[in-house]
Amino acid sequence: MGKKKDGCDLKSCFLCKGCIKEWLPAIEANRKTQALKKGEMIFKEGEPVKGIYFLYKGKAKVHKKWGDNKELIVRLADQGTIVGHRGLGENTIYPVSGTALEPVKVCFVDLNFFQATLKVNHEFTYQLMMFFANELQESEKKMRNLAHMSVKGRIAQALLTLKERFETTEEGFINIFLSRQDLASYTGTTYETVFRTMNEFTEANIIAVDNKNITILDSNKLQKFTEQI
Repeated sequence: MGKKKDGCDLKSCFLCKGCIKEWLPAIEANRKTQALKKGEMIFKEGEPVKGIYFLYKGKAKVHKKWGDNKELIVRLADQGTIVGHRGLGENTIYPVSGTALEPVKVCFVDLNFFQATLKVNHEFTYQLMMFFANELQESEKKMRNLAHMSVKGRIAQALLTLKERFETTEEGFINIFLSRQDLASYTGTTYETVFRTMNEFTEANIIAVDNKNITILDSNKLQKFTEQI
């Protein structure tokens, strides 16, 4: 990974915002940036952790293998956020993969520098701890939904979550492009089920679909599906 310096502006991402200003020159000296195309892997499940990544631009999915030739998307990340942190701990092996959903720019810092950053920047360490706590809560909710919520409810919940997380464009579309297969991986179901359910939502005027662009027309009806546990 080359040392390009046309990426992070040292004030926008999760790392830079949480560190003291005196530490920013050290980040500038140690960070490496890279531009990735849609579909390219940022890191791969099973590989040793060499460092931590921060998205400077674009969106990515964090996913893991789930059965034969299937994957489960455990998180969607957008610009400014951290990825690769699930590999931290005693067993420094990535338990998940990270893949660009669109053209992205990532900043990378190696593990030794990241650990030094944690020791020097107490506010960043606190914010990272809170991030882990929130992510754990979201993971527990997702596991509960997989166990108890209907497939239609999970897809409805996913659409509401995507709108809340990524907001909408000026045209009213949810501001993230997910293929039907990615939506299936995000909700723990199959492509065929997602295709059928999205058609049902469209016919009922609950959503509108234009290629991969999705507009939620009736949030209340989607919400009702999530309550049918």
